[in-house]
Amino acid sequence: MEISLNGRSAIVTGGSKGIGFAVASQFAASGADVAIVARGREALDQAVAAIKKTAKGRVIGAQADVGVAADIKRAYDEVMQAFGKVDIVVNNAGTSRAAAFEKLTDENLQLDLEQKLFAAIRLIRLAAPQMKERRYGRIINVLNIGAKAARPNSMPTSLSRAAGLAMTKALSHEFAPYNVLVNAMLVGFIEADQHEQAAKRANLSLEEYYRARAKDVPLGRIGKAAEFANLACFLASDAASYITGTATNVDGGRSHVV
Repeated sequence: MEISLNGRSAIVTGGSKGIGFAVASQFAASGADVAIVARGREALDQAVAAIKKTAKGRVIGAQADVGVAADIKRAYDEVMQAFGKVDIVVNNAGTSRAAAFEKLTDENLQLDLEQKLFAAIRLIRLAAPQMKERRYGRIINVLNIGAKAARPNSMPTSLSRAAGLAMTKALSHEFAPYNVLVNAMLVGFIEADQHEQAAKRANLSLEEYYRARAKDVPLGRIGKAAEFANLACFLASDAASYITGTATNVDGGRSHVV
């Protein structure tokens, strides 16, 4: 089966690095016009240049902090001006902050909810009307496996991700009559920039860190961002036209919840 996104246009938040970059690259190589959204201008420009090397469609960058409502609106308007429509939204931006409950402040929780939950809500609110009018849309919310089964000391990320999971299911029902499909992808251990910082804090090389984390994965290894992007590309395509309201673990079997 050949996956084609020819004629489609996509927004990928957190698209300058890691999973977001891999997803944007796969979309662009599959024929879509792609806009990546990120905070840092330099990283954004570098990512756009790299994606263009294998892109079949147009690639642009929109600088924005997704935790700021005005930034999201400005970025969305830039994309609409460039592409004229948005067929695919991938809400990927955000990190995985986690701590013991007693150490969390209201500010910690609010920041995480703004960056992960409200950022997705605001972008969907902007994109959904034109998707519904054209009776075509794909929304993919990138969460993590804690959304289904939270572990100890996993807040605030497990809280915001669980809310994102509930939102995914609710919107899948609400948007289904308009052929706007809403799904979630749940990350386990996938190679990403944030692991480099974690390895440094643990005084380990990145390879040592990945080997240690892989012990908790039934497949015995850390996943690659490209493997995650393969599923995202499928869900964004016409090949997934009867799939909505799902939450798929991309975790090498690590989650105990299907």
